[in-house]
Amino acid sequence: MQEKIVILDFGSQTTQLIGRRIRELGIYSEIIPYHKYPYGHEADEGIIGVILSGSPLSVYDPKAFTIDLEAIKGRLPVLGICYGAQLMARTYGGNVEPAPSREYGRARLCDIDTSCPLFEGIANGEQVWMSHGDTITLLPESFSRIASTDSVALAAFSAGDKMWGVQFHPEVYHSECGMQLLRNFAVGICGASCSWSPESFIESTVAELRAMLGNDKVVLGLSGGVDSSVAAVLLNKAIGDRLTCIFVDHGMLRYHEFEDVLNDYRCLGLNVRGIDASDRFFADLAGVTEPEKKRKIIGADFIKVFDEEAAKIKDVRWLAQGTIYPDCIESLSITGMVIKSHHNVGGLPERMKLKLCEPLRLLFKDEVRAVGRSLGMPQHLIDRHPFPGPGLAVRILGEVTREKVNVLQQADHIFISGLRKHGLYNKVWQAGAILLPVQSVGVMGDERTYENAVALRAVTSTDAMTADWAHLPYEFLAGVSNDIINKVRGVNRVCYDISSKPPATIEWE
Repeated sequence: MQEKIVILDFGSQTTQLIGRRIRELGIYSEIIPYHKYPYGHEADEGIIGVILSGSPLSVYDPKAFTIDLEAIKGRLPVLGICYGAQLMARTYGGNVEPAPSREYGRARLCDIDTSCPLFEGIANGEQVWMSHGDTITLLPESFSRIASTDSVALAAFSAGDKMWGVQFHPEVYHSECGMQLLRNFAVGICGASCSWSPESFIESTVAELRAMLGNDKVVLGLSGGVDSSVAAVLLNKAIGDRLTCIFVDHGMLRYHEFEDVLNDYRCLGLNVRGIDASDRFFADLAGVTEPEKKRKIIGADFIKVFDEEAAKIKDVRWLAQGTIYPDCIESLSITGMVIKSHHNVGGLPERMKLKLCEPLRLLFKDEVRAVGRSLGMPQHLIDRHPFPGPGLAVRILGEVTREKVNVLQQADHIFISGLRKHGLYNKVWQAGAILLPVQSVGVMGDERTYENAVALRAVTSTDAMTADWAHLPYEFLAGVSNDIINKVRGVNRVCYDISSKPPATIEWE
């Protein structure tokens, strides 16, 4: 049984960061909705500790998310973060009230109880990150304060030897002692062995896949990206030639990508079929301009193509996809708010003919890459930038046509090739060009032009949950702009996107 720390998700935007930080310690973590906790079955699930996440709600809100803490108390170590800490305090008789002003940003710890195992190796004065509108004003009688900050008297507390709460966010990078505090909880208090690794993931996942799939045949929809490629190699390791991979060209891939990626897959020994379905996709997208509708149409068409191709394979029962964790998180949060749907998790028909297999569903992008390396995949495949499943369709604002795709493919190819040539490709997380739905006046030679504008986008990130715009050299951007305008007919203006995520997303649609 694999040991794990469970993070109960109350809807915080940083819940995924908690899971990532625990995994960075070599400990498997799993994020589950707050109302899905397996009360009484912790041993069966391998749970050795529980973390309660933050939330956009207030604990005193009539619709606040809550759990039965009494059913967990004393059984396993529990750490509450922000809302989780406030929930603990309120549940057992403490007071949580609106703060005089929203407490957001850096703070310094003081009055630390150095005898508390949660704060072992953490000194007064260390920086933490606050982000809350409510504050704990009174602790329950059985609770003890273990740390403060200049503005928050009850910044951390303990409730015996099994429950702790912190008002700050140790998972956020700006909390300098955050990793030490999480290590103290997961290793020092919960007793985690730190044995989770890409190799252990491969071993356990291959075993699970063999047990789940039995002798069934599987069809996998390849996209050309890292996620589906790693999923394919992992499945191939588990079930061999019972896996058939289908690589669909929807007409919106990058320049020459269909041919190049097919060759890569065949070199990996995968049983892969290349399908040109571009006519269908362009026909269904005709006249469509709304981003979410584009994604839904492309997702539905992918499934239709898979169903049709799978029907040509006798007795196939499963559709495999390279869905990863951020896809699921962005598609539907615990509060029910859709940020954007992804082709792997959106657009599926209610009565799909095939059952879904998603072996990477709980991994972040950097973890997927680590698994790929452990599987012995070529480095150039592992280091490929993320690319949206709908392809250039969501980088063309407005209606998608073959002519627009052709223009964008050329501009994008110049940008990506330039990044590689100048040694910048592996210094950014993701890059690409966007065709804007505007035209601008220009001058070429002695003639006035009225042509398209292209935006370049390059970001740095570790997991796509947050991202900053890449500070590429001005000389490089000037050269790329000049090449695009001179070589791509129909473009006379190039811009560079300097928006970070949040508030912007990495893709424009």
